[in-house]
Amino acid sequence: MANTSAVYARIDTNLKDNAEGILSQLGISPSSAIQMLYSQIVLNKGMPFELRLPSSKPSSVGAMTRNQLDAKLQKGVDSIKAGRVYSADEVDEALAKEFDI
Repeated sequence: MANTSAVYARIDTNLKDNAEGILSQLGISPSSAIQMLYSQIVLNKGMPFELRLPSSKPSSVGAMTRNQLDAKLQKGVDSIKAGRVYSADEVDEALAKEFDI
């Protein structure tokens, strides 16, 4: 019998359910997914993905999900309805200041 150890972790219930739903569709058990993650950590001598703070630069529409795009568009519509409108020059100035562009 293989020499194994248990790993215990507390995670958000929704995150767990969503991840396990995806893993199930892929035919992978949660234990196998953790085994894969640990194997990649050993192979990479660190996390198998880049850990960094999100970029403050705007993302492209192509990089957004439909829900993210809809939320951004709705935010704009709500601003217009509330009377928060800006000229093109004001928008250019704000973008240049915030994103150094």
